[in-house]
Amino acid sequence: MTPAVAVTDLVKRYKKNPKPAVDGLSFEVRSGEVFGLLGPNGAGKTTTVGVLTTLVIPDSGSATVEGVDVVKNPTKAHELFAVVPQRNNLDRSLNIRQNLVFHAQYHGVGRAERNRLADEILERMGLADRAKDKIDIVSGGQAQRVMIARALMHRPKVLFLDEPSTGLDPQARLFVHDRITDLRADGVTVVLTTHDMDEAAKLCDRVGIVDHGKLLALDTPAALTRSLPGSTTVGVTVSLAGVQPEAVADALSTVDGVERVEEVADGPSTSDSGQFRLYTESEPAVALPLVLKVLSGLSCDVTDLSIGTPSLEDVFIHLTGRELR
Repeated sequence: MTPAVAVTDLVKRYKKNPKPAVDGLSFEVRSGEVFGLLGPNGAGKTTTVGVLTTLVIPDSGSATVEGVDVVKNPTKAHELFAVVPQRNNLDRSLNIRQNLVFHAQYHGVGRAERNRLADEILERMGLADRAKDKIDIVSGGQAQRVMIARALMHRPKVLFLDEPSTGLDPQARLFVHDRITDLRADGVTVVLTTHDMDEAAKLCDRVGIVDHGKLLALDTPAALTRSLPGSTTVGVTVSLAGVQPEAVADALSTVDGVERVEEVADGPSTSDSGQFRLYTESEPAVALPLVLKVLSGLSCDVTDLSIGTPSLEDVFIHLTGRELR
């Protein structure tokens, strides 16, 4: 079966950066799945999606949508995909319904069909009663729904979504998530980029994690999470009382069953406190007494303690690091 999206040995360089933005990237997206492309800022996600949506010309390699080479045949490719950007790019001179109808007309959809589709999709997106509203008065969540509705007007086989729920309130976010799930049920392939690991874990059938233009991992969120060492996480915040954080991390790493210890730099740490995350194969009832014993031996008072399981965010940080980009 032809993949919905395929990227093969993709390379893209920009003149002002000696390192490639995309460096031999290859992956495939199956037809009808929701696929997440994850990575830190500057990882190559935007450039990759730019190539797939004909906005960026690669230096080498190939990219196809539904088997159509996006470089060699961009006009045909545009018939097969749609893009929902992160920022509002709706036509403010038109009302909501007119934005949809104009988009369909541009793609050659007949008058009767585009009017029927506009009514159907507006109803589906919860916008039927706002059809005549000007874009200037709609909220951020409504604008996002209008952009998704507009993108669906020429019945694309692949939908590219860039940060689909950024800036949305919880109700609008849930509504957008439900519509993405509906699209998958209708057989539309969805490729989304997001920095929200919970969103990716919830929506995506598979995710690809990229950094420095290379693919680091590709699998289901559950499989990627299982790939981390340790089936339990223990988060602990301690009063350092003159003890160096490195000494605490080293001591915690000696606890039986602990696979890895991280100092959490973005936690509530100060010069007098430190936050650490342990990954262990031991059950919490076994691990906790051992952890507390080690900390007691260092005269470190525990101020906060939590138990959990590894998440997709843990996988992301493990593969890409904690450095700010």
